[in-house]
Formats: sequence, structure tokens, C-alpha cells
Amino acid sequence: MRDTMLRGLVCNDAARFTAISGRALCEAARATHNLSRVCTAALGRTLLVTCMMGAELKNEKDRLTAIIKGGGPAGNIVCTAGNSGAVKGYIENPQVELPLGPDGKLDVSMAVGWFGELTVVRDLGMKEPYVGRCDMASGEIAEDFARYFAISEQQPSLVYLGVRVDPHTGEVHAGGGLLIQPLPQCPEEALDELQARAEGIKALAGMLDEGTQLSAALAKLFDGLNWRITAESEPAYRCDCDRPRLEKALISLGKEELTDMIDKEHGAELTCHFCNAKYSFSEEDLRKLLREATEDKETIE
Repeated sequence: MRDTMLRGLVCNDAARFTAISGRALCEAARATHNLSRVCTAALGRTLLVTCMMGAELKNEKDRLTAIIKGGGPAGNIVCTAGNSGAVKGYIENPQVELPLGPDGKLDVSMAVGWFGELTVVRDLGMKEPYVGRCDMASGEIAEDFARYFAISEQQPSLVYLGVRVDPHTGEVHAGGGLLIQPLPQCPEEALDELQARAEGIKALAGMLDEGTQLSAALAKLFDGLNWRITAESEPAYRCDCDRPRLEKALISLGKEELTDMIDKEHGAELTCHFCNAKYSFSEEDLRKLLREATEDKETIE
């Protein structure tokens, strides 16, 4: 099944939802970063929710970045998405593996930790990006984002994220997410009805794993709630790094640091955190960038 992201309205248009089926997306991340099973689940969940949040951005160049610093052995998680469905991310210590939790499931909470904070940065092309923060709730990712929405954005939200992996190979069998947020003037009975469905929504990843299409799964979860789909897109794990972008990053380092790289290293090799692509810059490449950096500075002055 191809990955799908659906957006729509539920409970007679009293609440909005975004749902995602992202098996291929999570599997691409696992293969790119050679992730352990628990890190596949942790990064996969964060990619799914970042992708859903990114879908709400209005402009093509807008970017949303989620940064989790939970203090666990897996290290920090960084994911970035736009409104097209493309998302990328990495986890600091991708090979960390832990014993299964007391419930027999992957212990994502212990790997991620819950001693730090979750930060969401929205770059909307303004002078300064919008930055929201909150303390971590549990390290389970879904609960942490639900806390973020409630505290930082004053938006009560139902957040579900699930990634199923093969216990032996680590391959992703299913990845699913659902974000539901009441709209202004949402009646109390609609909120109560949605809350009553919360436990059933936890079956989403299992339904996708069994081969159920996302729209069919939603039809079961939202049965009787008068819901409709308003937009559909195809999410994907995709990095947009390229050489010109890294050249700009090197120029931004300034004359002193570029000169130091030329004199001591006689070149540079940069690796993209998101896709592990390597970019080599010879000594002459760096000298050319140094000239550009100097010319730009002189122009500004």
C-alpha cells in the first residue's frame, strides 16, 4: 500500500483531523539511518506527527521542525517537514537498543527519555520563526505532543502515533498517526464522543498492518460521527539537501573559520544528518567560497 495522508472534518465539522499511513516513510528512515528497532519506533513516530503538523502550513516554503531532547540514551530527535508531505529526520544515537518494556512492547519512553523538552519551530518566512516549547510528558512521543498542543498552543488535541516493526529484522510493518483537534465552539458532546473513541483509535496501526486502507480504517474509527475528507496527499521521507545549500552554510561560517579549514584541513567533507549524503570540498573549492564570503562582506560594508 502506498503511504497516504488525509485531512478532514469530523463530528458535523466541529473538529478537524489529520491521519497518516506511513509504512514506507518509516521504513525509508530505518534503512537510511540503520536504525535499531526501538529507534525506528521513536524516530518513526516523530516523523509521522511532524508530517501531519507540516500539512497545516500555508505556504510552500514554510517549514516546521520538531526537536525532542528527552535525555534518554537514544539522544535528541530532529524532524522537519513542509506542506507537501515530504519529511526528514534523524535520531542522535540510531543503534541504541533496549530490552522490551514490561508490556512486551518496544520501550520508546526509556530510549527517548522524559527529562527535557519538546520544541516546535515554525519558519513562516518572517523575520523570526515562531518557537513553542514544553517539558516532556513521558517520552512516548504522542503524549509529549498532546502536552505541547495543550500548553504551548492552548489547543486540546487527541494524538495517536504507532509504528509496528518486525521483532527479528526490524523492518517496518506499519506506521500510522491520527491528530484530532476541536474547532472553536465545538460542543461538549462532540468532545465527549471523541474522547470516548480514544481507546479504539489505538488500533489504527494494527488495522494498517492487517492491510486495511487508511480511509477504510477511519470509516471504522469514526463510524457514526459524520466525517468527511477535505484533502489528500502522499507523504514521503525525502531530504532536500544539495551542494549549493551546503556552500551557503560554509560561507556563513565566515572568513576566519574558512581560512582555518583551508590551512589545517586543506578541504572539507560534510555529511547531511538527514540522509547521510557526503559532500566533498577541495582546498580550491574552499578558497573560492572564501573569496565569495569576503566579497559579500565588503558589499555589505
